[in-house]
Amino acid sequence: MKKGQVYEGSVVRVDFPNKGIVCVGDETAVVKNSLPGQKVKFSVNKVRKGKAEGRLLEVTEKSPLETGRTCSLFGLCGGCTYLSLPYEEQLKVKEEQVKRLLDSVLNKQEEAWAFEGIKGSPKAYEYRNKMEFSFGDEYKDGPLALGMHKRGSFYDIVTVADCEIVDADYRLILQTVRDYFARAKVSFFHRMSHEGYLRHLLVRKASRTGEILVALVTTSQDPWQGETAVEGSLDVDALITGFKDLLLSLEQDRKLAGKFAGILHITNDSIADVVQSDRTELLYGQEYFYEELLGLKFKISTFSFFQTNSYSAEVLYQTARDYVGDLGGSDKTVFDLYSGTGTIAQLMAPAAGKVIGVEIVEEAVEAAKKNAAANGLDNCEFIAGDVLKVLDEVEEKPDMIILDPPRDGIHPKALPKIIAYGVDHIVYISCKPTSLVRDLEVFLENGYRVDKAVAVDQFPWTANVETVVLLSKGAKGPVDLCSARTEVERRLVDSRKVKVDFSLENMDLSEFKGKATYEQIKAYVLEKTGLKVSSLYIAQIKKKCGLDVGENFNLPKSENARQPQCTPEKEEAIMQAFKHFGIV
Repeated sequence: MKKGQVYEGSVVRVDFPNKGIVCVGDETAVVKNSLPGQKVKFSVNKVRKGKAEGRLLEVTEKSPLETGRTCSLFGLCGGCTYLSLPYEEQLKVKEEQVKRLLDSVLNKQEEAWAFEGIKGSPKAYEYRNKMEFSFGDEYKDGPLALGMHKRGSFYDIVTVADCEIVDADYRLILQTVRDYFARAKVSFFHRMSHEGYLRHLLVRKASRTGEILVALVTTSQDPWQGETAVEGSLDVDALITGFKDLLLSLEQDRKLAGKFAGILHITNDSIADVVQSDRTELLYGQEYFYEELLGLKFKISTFSFFQTNSYSAEVLYQTARDYVGDLGGSDKTVFDLYSGTGTIAQLMAPAAGKVIGVEIVEEAVEAAKKNAAANGLDNCEFIAGDVLKVLDEVEEKPDMIILDPPRDGIHPKALPKIIAYGVDHIVYISCKPTSLVRDLEVFLENGYRVDKAVAVDQFPWTANVETVVLLSKGAKGPVDLCSARTEVERRLVDSRKVKVDFSLENMDLSEFKGKATYEQIKAYVLEKTGLKVSSLYIAQIKKKCGLDVGENFNLPKSENARQPQCTPEKEEAIMQAFKHFGIV
């Protein structure tokens, strides 16, 4: 296949994540956003080492499997991938994806292992307990939109008025808020110019009690950007009060199934497209509600980390608990690494002497401590810090380790420290199977084996899937634990012995936040957008953000020197890289 050419072929399967394998004669190409059994037309945008990648242009023939119900924006909204498939077919696709990835590594394992298929979500539709909607427009200078990003777009937003993954309360709140600010002719925050008022609408709803938290996120700028507002000339205070009163009227008029626990106004003046608070004003009620999982209570605030599907989270955590099994005594110590708000740690607490959770997000750690106290658990200790560093400081030795890392998996330098403990069993919970298999390869090289694994569908209709794996220490494990770390570290850097995938997508870059080099930024932009950016362009955007360009960057010899200027498209791509690396 040749770059730039248009081809038509059939999708024979879909690999994780959302990579359709399209056959054209004897050749194949990877085309995202396609479904098994479809015939598609695509344009080749990359050919590397004989492997072609294409951009979907058109579905010329639907898959025979596409018999599921869809919303009006399916294919346009970037939220759902498999909505046109019946849920059972979607589960088959994800099960096959996970099994194929595990087989690619575990075919090197001599011992037999069991793949236990996939566990579906108890609720396939209207399962989300949290949504972050964005303000914007569907096309340039179009009417105000509030919803999700268009598929493949940095800028365009579509109002998801009939979204299938949230319930009717979410949809009513979204439409009501959008209509209110549209009538008021309020501006939205433009990601390129950094001008405008409306940014995001956060909605959380407790699955058990129906309590709702709503947070409006705006800048501190003039809502009307100096233009006339509406007849009657609202001021900012009246605008926000009207927003609150309108939401409460939905409850008072019994249009909602749930009830408001709290309504907040958050001010965020960061130029980065992130949801954060410079200032929070409580407009009504309180800033939190309580959710229940497997008999435990958890306090949930606006920014609390919590699984977005409470129903499937119970399946996931119960599976992990079953994989842990009988700890063999109340004197055992369990490490829960990447513990979040401590859900797993608290589930393990009744069967253990002590559970130590490690989590880098301080707010999550504080929430974990409060939740454990509220649940009457006094044998849980939660430590705020990077797993990579905390393991060097913790004096206790674990009898069992539970791993639930972020999407990028375990940091390569943390792996040898985990392996060096030499525990008999490790339970690994992964939200990204490609990162999982990369880490499993290292575990297998160092004496561990996989006993069993199962997929859990936490996110119906999306390309994401969770996997739970039970690892056991075999006879080939390191005998001298004092030298184990050194040996593992050696293997990690020796490419002839351990295959490590260093793609930007899979790497955990948390240790290097704010320290990315120009070459790292270039590589990230190229991988994510296909755009090539120069050091000059990166330096221009750094200066625009008030950042130091670095001692080694060659500045122009004079202030009046003529230089090419970074295009808006490339500026946006560079800003996305800055956000990824934690520079802004």
